[in-house]
Amino acid sequence: MKPPRGLSDAEASLWAQVASSVTPLKGHIPPPAPAPAAIVPPVQPATAPGAAKGRVPPLRIVPAPPPAERRTPPPGLDSHWERRLAKATIGPDFTLDLHGHTLDQAHRRLDTGLGQAKAMGARLVLLVTGRPRPAEAADRASRRGAIRAKVLDWLAAGPHASDIAAIRPAHRRHGGDGALYIVLKRR
Repeated sequence: MKPPRGLSDAEASLWAQVASSVTPLKGHIPPPAPAPAAIVPPVQPATAPGAAKGRVPPLRIVPAPPPAERRTPPPGLDSHWERRLAKATIGPDFTLDLHGHTLDQAHRRLDTGLGQAKAMGARLVLLVTGRPRPAEAADRASRRGAIRAKVLDWLAAGPHASDIAAIRPAHRRHGGDGALYIVLKRR
């Protein structure tokens, strides 16, 4: 079996030139460059005496394992806020109920309600929208659950979008699937 070919003289001089141009960060030792693939020699089968000698199989190349994925929470809140919202250990500062309104009324109520909440200095707003209903994409404006279907679009495109730090599903204690938490940015 042949060992890896290594670098030619031209490649080695080019690599030395590149390596000399890099300066490591202060106080950090640069990690060794990971090999893109490990070369594993093939397993040679035991040959019985008198058996015909066959061809040597080619080297198997085993790809390096992919980097481990980190689970990151949705952007906007630190872990302390996420825990408090998940366990409902924090109560809403302001509640906004959109039940019984038409789409236009609900949209206006959402904008004025968020303005009130900001004026009061609220950080956590409980937005009661009602449970989402199964509906076709083309029928979102006329069936039940239409407010819930539109509310995220209204929040993203509304005048208060820059003041919202995060939107999370509400805890069961505060309405579960029928409500959302809106966390406003600190002023």
